[in-house]
Formats: sequence, structure tokens, C-alpha cells
Amino acid sequence: MPKSVAKKPRKTVKKSAVEFAQAPAPLKLATLCIQAGYSPKVGESRILPIVQGATYKYEDIVQVNRVMTLQEFGYKYTRTGNPTVTGFETKINLLEGGAGAVATASGQAATLLAIASIVRAGDHILSASTLYGGTFTLLNSTLKKFGVTTTFFEPDAPTREIEKLFRPETRILFGETIGNPGLTLLDFDKLSRLARKHSIPFIVDNTLATPFLCQPFKHGANIITHSASKYIDGHATSIGGVVIDGGNFDWTNGLFPEFTSPDPTYNDVIYTQKFPQSPFLFKARAQFLRDFGACLNPMNAILFNLGLETLHLRMPRHGENARALTRFLAGHREVSWVNYPGLDPKSKKRIQQFFEHENGSGILTFGIKGGIPAIRRFAQKLKVAALVVHVGDARTGVLHPASSTHAQLDEKAQRAAGITPDLVRVSVGIEDARDLIADFDQALG
Repeated sequence: MPKSVAKKPRKTVKKSAVEFAQAPAPLKLATLCIQAGYSPKVGESRILPIVQGATYKYEDIVQVNRVMTLQEFGYKYTRTGNPTVTGFETKINLLEGGAGAVATASGQAATLLAIASIVRAGDHILSASTLYGGTFTLLNSTLKKFGVTTTFFEPDAPTREIEKLFRPETRILFGETIGNPGLTLLDFDKLSRLARKHSIPFIVDNTLATPFLCQPFKHGANIITHSASKYIDGHATSIGGVVIDGGNFDWTNGLFPEFTSPDPTYNDVIYTQKFPQSPFLFKARAQFLRDFGACLNPMNAILFNLGLETLHLRMPRHGENARALTRFLAGHREVSWVNYPGLDPKSKKRIQQFFEHENGSGILTFGIKGGIPAIRRFAQKLKVAALVVHVGDARTGVLHPASSTHAQLDEKAQRAAGITPDLVRVSVGIEDARDLIADFDQALG
């Protein structure tokens, strides 16, 4: 079987990536959060402006033709690109250290865009079982209607057991940095080695970790997805997603002919020849963003850009509060168990190995004694936290996944995803931890 090309991991930022006066070295993540993605000229807006428009003016039909046939870059219709959206895409790409990004209307759209740009009928996906419920349904049920099948594996299974699941038609290895809501941390070394051995791209959903905590391209990932609605936004205002291309996969290895064959919908362009640095990204935007139409609107892009400006400030507080609440719940008489990344030796080692900070993000799970009646009473009595179908908000929210986000799964599939009937997921916000602890105490009492 042909081998993929193992390129050196990209640096988080190249010196030429952002134009700042007298910047002698690559900028740090906090500075990129604030300033990357948009460089105003004299007299222009200091902050990324909102271009709330659907179409763009040209004066020469020859130039329009060149833009429409991918011979030169230009905005033609906001479905496939917009200046404000580009600003957000550029910033998140720099934070992740990729080759480019394309934003979408939701995190689910980002996952679909990444997958659909690679597979076709008859192909196979190999995925970790510890997934967000919507992603599991997409892979397990919806894609079957289009002739694409998925096999799920326990991410901590031995390498030899996972390798048995590969098929000749396997085209993607997929997982979440932090499983939602099982909180399993990916072993990047094990999975990236398997992906390289079988010459397929390794796609990682980095939503719960964010580039502040983990940058998967450094650890062998080839494509990253995010639900930008979560920590990127940070305030539960907007729905959106983004796909980032690492530019570190060889699409000419013989397994992906749609990248190396002429595309008849764009004057027979061959993506690996025309865009050798990032054929995946250009194909995803040119073909599937065009055809699916799941584009990000400019207003949400500006809100995501603003959210990223405080990412480096919020993520430490989310982690601090989550640890404080974890310690409290671990000693509560009505709590049967607590889980948070870093509590056990295995996850602590992976945080030290793959994360930029010893911080397990802002999600924890715990079990309440007394079953569903006790969980219902707890949710109803909360005053500061709220029962919501969301994570990554500045405000604390709780959810019972078995009866909500993963209700479509039977108990066996739920347990494979890391969900037990008594599991309560907590997205810990950035309020005062003392108020959160008092609220949980009275709700559990």
C-alpha cells in the first residue's frame, strides 16, 4: 500500500504569516488571539469590519471568469467566501498552526464538509466511539444512506485491536481530542501512527480543547474541525464551525483520485497540481461549500473573532473552576463518582504529553445517587447553573446526555461513548467558583 508523506509539523506561526510592525519573532498565542487575521491600513478600521454583503463588484468579465474558474483569488458570492469570514478563518488557522481554514454554518457542517471532501460511496471510516451524539449519528446512520460506512473503536484499545478494523477502503481515521461527554483523551501518538501506516488522513475534532490547550497538528493530525459555537464563541451567541487543513498529508498517494483527477465542474482543475500546499482546503471550499451551501454568515464570523480575542483569558478560568467543582463533588455524599481530565494517571499523562497547559478544559461529569428522579430534582433546583443543551459557554450549564444528546443511542452504544445512565455533564463557566459550589450543594441537598 502506498505510504503517505510524513512532513515535519508546522510551526504554530510563521514570521511572514501576520504583518505587524517590528515583530522580531513569531507571535505568541495570546497576541494572535487579539490581533491575527486582519491588518488594517492607514485610515481603516482598527478592528475586523463586518462586510454584510452577499455579492461583490467587478468591472471586467475576464477577471470574473478567472475568479470563477479558480485562476485567481477573489470574492464572488458569500457562500464561498467573505472578507469578514476570511478574517476569522485566518485567525483560527494561525492559532492551530495550519495551512488554511474554511468556516461553516455549524460544527456539524464542519464535520460533514471535512468528511465529504474526502470520501465517496463505497468508502469506510474508522472512528473513536467516544463522540458527540450528533457526530455519532452522522457517521453511524446518515452517511450510510450515501454508501459510506463507519466502524467504531474504543480509543484506548490496544493498537493491534484497532488495526484489525482497517479495510482496503478505509479513507479516514476520526476522533475528538476530548470526547464529549465521555472526556476520553486521544492518544495522538498511537492513532497518528496508524493513520500514517495506512496512508489515510487523521481528522481530529478539537472543540473542547481549543488551540489554547491542544494543537493537534503538532501531534500528527492532518485536519482539525471545531464547533465554533462552543469555546471559540464562548458566550452562546452564535452557531458555526470551521475546518483547518494541516497541509501535511500526501493526497497523491494513490488512494484519493478525486484530488489528482480533473474536476469537470471547474474547467478540469487538478487540485494537487493547482494548489499543492493545500489541495484539501481548496477542494472543500470550491466543491462542497459551493454545493452544500453551509457557509458561515459574516455577523457570526465577527462574533467568533471577538470570542477568540479572550480565549486565552477564558480557558484558564474554565479549567480552574472545573477543578474546584470537581474537588467539591468528589466529597459530596450524594455523588457516586466524578470524572475530569487529569484526575486519573492515564489522562494526566496525556495532558502532559499533548496539551500546551496542564488544564483539562471546562467540562466535567459526575454521577448522582438515586437515578433519574434525583437527577431531575437536581436540575430543577439549580439557581446559578442552568439546564442547557450546550457547552463552552461563559455561564455554567448542565445536561443529562443519556436522555438528550445521546438519547438516540441504545444503552450499549451510550456506554461505548462513555455515557452511563446516571451521568451528568457540566460545562463549567467562568463565574465565581464559590457561587457554583454553593449552587451545586443546595441542588444536591
